[in-house]
Amino acid sequence: MTVPLQADPIVNAIDIAGIGVSIASFVVGFVVVYLFGRLVFVPGVRRMLDAKGFDRAVESLAESVANAVVWIGALAIGLTVAGFGTFLSAFAVFGSAIALAVGFAAQDLLGNFVAGVFILKDKPFEVGDWIEWNGRSGRVEDIDLRVSRVRTFNNERVTVPNGELANNAVTNPVAYETLRQTFLFGIGYDNDIDRATDVILEAAEAHDGILDDPGPSVRLVELGDSDVGLQSRWWIEDPERGDFVRIRSEYVQTVKERFDEAGIDIPYVHRELTGSVETVEAVAGSEDA
Repeated sequence: MTVPLQADPIVNAIDIAGIGVSIASFVVGFVVVYLFGRLVFVPGVRRMLDAKGFDRAVESLAESVANAVVWIGALAIGLTVAGFGTFLSAFAVFGSAIALAVGFAAQDLLGNFVAGVFILKDKPFEVGDWIEWNGRSGRVEDIDLRVSRVRTFNNERVTVPNGELANNAVTNPVAYETLRQTFLFGIGYDNDIDRATDVILEAAEAHDGILDDPGPSVRLVELGDSDVGLQSRWWIEDPERGDFVRIRSEYVQTVKERFDEAGIDIPYVHRELTGSVETVEAVAGSEDA
């Protein structure tokens, strides 16, 4: 006859006590680390970014990452104190493998995020600026962590990955208080260069939108096939796209009209073809059968 085994109440009490100690250790470790992170670590990150002058979007991202670090750290410390270090090590290895796989799969996306952080920090351009990049141009409407939105001058919205703007040359014509513009006027070889230069300068000095200091200037820069190239250089204040186009158009039109009044030609390209043309006539005859 088999006698059933009975559980030792002392052993059971020890097991329950051990479990209770582990749970208490986990709670204490988790709470201590969590409170430290929420009250010290996260505010410290926020103050550091404020002192460095980072954009609010970057601060928000960094704060979210810091909170995630606090939660992970609190869980890790709690499990370690509770005696589950082996489980934590296995989980860390598994998590590292997952993170590596995700990193390879989303490297372009992560690159755009990093580029967005640098754009918001370095401020090569800001919302409202007129920028030019990769043969395109427009006014910046929004800068996000992943993309920037630009409205072209044809009233189109272009969503540009931040990596494209961070890794390529971006021209910001409105970054400074003044902007220099140029235009190449071509005159005939028989025209008086000094007289044409005076006409170009007088037209610039008479325009209200062109600055007197720095003043306009003209340089002979090209001897073309059919014209002499005189480059006009002038400065405008508080450059905006509308003013840029309007002032340039009005000024060039004024110079053209004054050239006409002064009898100064703006020649067009001439092409002269030389040679001979030979024609051959073929006469096909038919014979009667």
